[in-house]
Amino acid sequence: MCKAFVSGNEGDLVPRPSCIRIRRYTSPAHSLLPLDAVSARPAGDLSSRSFHHEVLASLAHADVPFLVGGSVAMARHAGVKRGIEDLHLFLRRDDWPGAEAALNHAGIHTHVAFSHWLAKAHEGDRTVDIVYNGGNGLTPVDARWFDRAFFDEVVGLKVRLCPPEELIWSKAFVMEREQFHGADVLHLIRARHDGLDWDRLLELFERYPRVLLAHLVLFGFVYPGGSDTVPPWILAHLWSRIGEERRDDFSLLCRGTV
Repeated sequence: MCKAFVSGNEGDLVPRPSCIRIRRYTSPAHSLLPLDAVSARPAGDLSSRSFHHEVLASLAHADVPFLVGGSVAMARHAGVKRGIEDLHLFLRRDDWPGAEAALNHAGIHTHVAFSHWLAKAHEGDRTVDIVYNGGNGLTPVDARWFDRAFFDEVVGLKVRLCPPEELIWSKAFVMEREQFHGADVLHLIRARHDGLDWDRLLELFERYPRVLLAHLVLFGFVYPGGSDTVPPWILAHLWSRIGEERRDDFSLLCRGTV
């Protein structure tokens, strides 16, 4: 085993190049991936799956429109192997009262964690996140999410999955100290690039082109062999947008909290 770090010029520890491991870039299939094939089943998962089924069935029975996101959507869209004990549902803010009533009628407890973006359904230590916006308030769920959804089956029920473009949009701003979703963004781009609606992504990031560009630049660093993944015209368009910005318009602006 080699040493992971060696002394630098001034005594600082720097990585030894021979210890850096680089994975080969391979392109996964572009069809939805079976959940059983890509997700681990943790111990105690049967009780979680039963609760998930109850939540989904209650909303479906009440005709409350919702989308499945989170680890389930990541597994289907990108083949990311994670447990499915956590379930994230996306719905429009106006549909939350109906969802709350349906869940309460089924004996499922609910509460609003943050009025502008997040509610929860829970039973014991089992929880389902119900998301209707981003934590920064910039990525609200609207009708377009449902128009572009994928139909699939989760815990034995027919549901709709969040489209990959909206997943990228909702995850792109999560860059906090304790949580960073940039890896998910890169996984989605890598797995879905052939079928991504790049025009839709530009529309979503219309006000914040730098955020999308930042992730695409990072993608090029992480997957240097995937140069054909991102269409050149996308990068050219984003750089052009940034070049057209008037610097004096932002002299006193800080978007760090976004």
